[in-house]
Amino acid sequence: MPYLYQDSKPRPAALPGAARATHSSGKAYEELKQECLRRGILFEDTDFPACNSSLFFSEKPPVPFVWKRPGDIVQDPKFILGGATRTDICQGDLGDCWLLAAIASLTLNEKTLARVVPLNQNFGPDYAGIFHFQFWQHNEWLDVVIDDRLPTFKGRLVFLHSAEHNEFWSALLEKAYAKLNGSYEALKGGSTMEAMEDFTGGVGEMYEVKKAPDNFYEILEKALKRCSMVGCSIDTSSAAESEAKTPFGLIKGHAYSVTGIDEVSYRGQQVQLIRIRNPWGQVEWNGPWSDNSPEWRSVSPSEQRRLSQAALDDGEFWMKFEDFKVHFDKVEICNLTPDALEDSIAHKWEVTIHQGSWVRGSTAGGCRNFLDTFWTNPQIKLHLTEKDDGEDDCTFIAALMQKDRRKLKKLGAEMLTIGYSIYESPGRDGHLGKDFFRYHPSKARSKTYINLREVSNRFKLPPGDYVLIPTTFEPHQEADFCLRIFSEKKAITEDLDENVAIDLPEPPNPTPSPQETEEEKQFRALFEQISGKDMEIAAEELEYVLNAVLKKTKNIKFKNLSLISCRNIISLMDTSGNGKLEFSEFKVFWEKMKKWINIFLQFDFDKSGSMSSYELRSALKAAGYQLNNYLLQLIVLRYSDEQFQIEFDDFLNCLIRLENASRVFQALSAKNKEFINLNIGE
Repeated sequence: MPYLYQDSKPRPAALPGAARATHSSGKAYEELKQECLRRGILFEDTDFPACNSSLFFSEKPPVPFVWKRPGDIVQDPKFILGGATRTDICQGDLGDCWLLAAIASLTLNEKTLARVVPLNQNFGPDYAGIFHFQFWQHNEWLDVVIDDRLPTFKGRLVFLHSAEHNEFWSALLEKAYAKLNGSYEALKGGSTMEAMEDFTGGVGEMYEVKKAPDNFYEILEKALKRCSMVGCSIDTSSAAESEAKTPFGLIKGHAYSVTGIDEVSYRGQQVQLIRIRNPWGQVEWNGPWSDNSPEWRSVSPSEQRRLSQAALDDGEFWMKFEDFKVHFDKVEICNLTPDALEDSIAHKWEVTIHQGSWVRGSTAGGCRNFLDTFWTNPQIKLHLTEKDDGEDDCTFIAALMQKDRRKLKKLGAEMLTIGYSIYESPGRDGHLGKDFFRYHPSKARSKTYINLREVSNRFKLPPGDYVLIPTTFEPHQEADFCLRIFSEKKAITEDLDENVAIDLPEPPNPTPSPQETEEEKQFRALFEQISGKDMEIAAEELEYVLNAVLKKTKNIKFKNLSLISCRNIISLMDTSGNGKLEFSEFKVFWEKMKKWINIFLQFDFDKSGSMSSYELRSALKAAGYQLNNYLLQLIVLRYSDEQFQIEFDDFLNCLIRLENASRVFQALSAKNKEFINLNIGE
């Protein structure tokens, strides 16, 4: 399905209280539940049926799974048993440790948990086999309903489960998230940040542990105190290392949660510790300060209780912070608000959202390495007007997210490599052209281009106007995107899309020339030969004339001009209304077409005889048509080939249709103006 440009005007941040119902019936959770109770049936979700298509899209289940409701698995099922805690998350036979690490972090914040997992659900008297969960998606909160049929094998849950066999909130949450993304298989592999943002609508920041700032311990401490969600992982150097176990009991390429950070008195000194959780619910660090290490013998029982230290094989462990920095490589922090972790004061952040698309052939220009197409990417103007309190600069976070790639996995989509550049605005409105980017360096940019769902960075720039260019790394790659700008002071953003405008010269009246040129004599001879005595040609005759002439024109690729196109030309040029062209009318059209041929050759930069669709915006502007991204994308979809090239006959067809449409529009506008003048007495 082609991506089409979306209106990227700034919009306010979404509020969780207004979650949108997503069931295909149009009914919300409570209505569906009451309907089931009234009919005395258990809910069956036709949107996410209990069948293999909800499990996998590229393979068959390795064993025959049986879908069962919790009441068919255990005698006394509970939604939540003794509170939702991180020990309720035990990974099953699915590579979604990134999701489970985020769920474990979610349990550390009761308020955030209650938003994602509405707590007034149970298996009591009003049980109807239906549950619901809320997730943030691209500036919108969604309410996802599911039935409680879960995949099992030999009576045990196959995927995420709780350590308590009769507790089901975590398994049902995983199912709702699988439904949101199309299937359980779609959850294989990912970044903990992705799920963290879907649970909070927050903004993520990533740290490379080996390059972290000196106050990294304080940053993590502040993040956990502010109920930010924190994950960590160890890099792999090859696919073979994925989930390989180190001698210290740590798993490479695996997503862990950071669940605590503290200091402990040890032999007269304060030691910084960090608590980590493996979502497998087992396999732990075996180095210093691990569950059964000798260091704990020198810590008082009261201190151990304060730190909730217990020697259990539950996947959770403490380790010395210095060891953590040696063994782990990445830390992901999802801030519920983007308050600077290095600041001591919380700020109220202003948020603006832009939705847009990269469309192959028109707005998918790739990064600055591809100058010929880079300028065609969407462009968003950022007005930084107010300095931060007590500062000379303006702080903001730019977070660029590619949309629905996980959901599109079953169609072969992968995460694209994305990033952005920020330029100082030249002070004029309208889409910036290629030459601007040829001669002006960027003022700031994302740290890297990376194939994650979201790329976000924090910047400080002087007050002024800037232009942000969101891009994929390679050109011609299609995706929808969501750009969020968080600023400490109000920042004004606008899309630098062109206003639709037409600037055509008035068509000259067909008058006989006192002296014909050699070219005109040749045309007159051909015209007389085709038209006969009446010296007028119909659409069929015009088709013959134009195809004969254009196929002999040098330096342009030309296939064929259709009969419909020739009828459109006659409609455009016929001043007498007889449905035919006189020679004088044809001469006016030929002058127009010579101008169009020159424009085409001007924008055929590689002299291949065809024009890149990315140059169409400039070529149409030279012909008098200023189009916005949406109209441009529709035209490119209609007239370009698979290599994003436009041959002259397609360019000519496009201009003929645009000019016909503009004449109709101008005529209607004139009539409306006349009608308005009559009604106001002018």
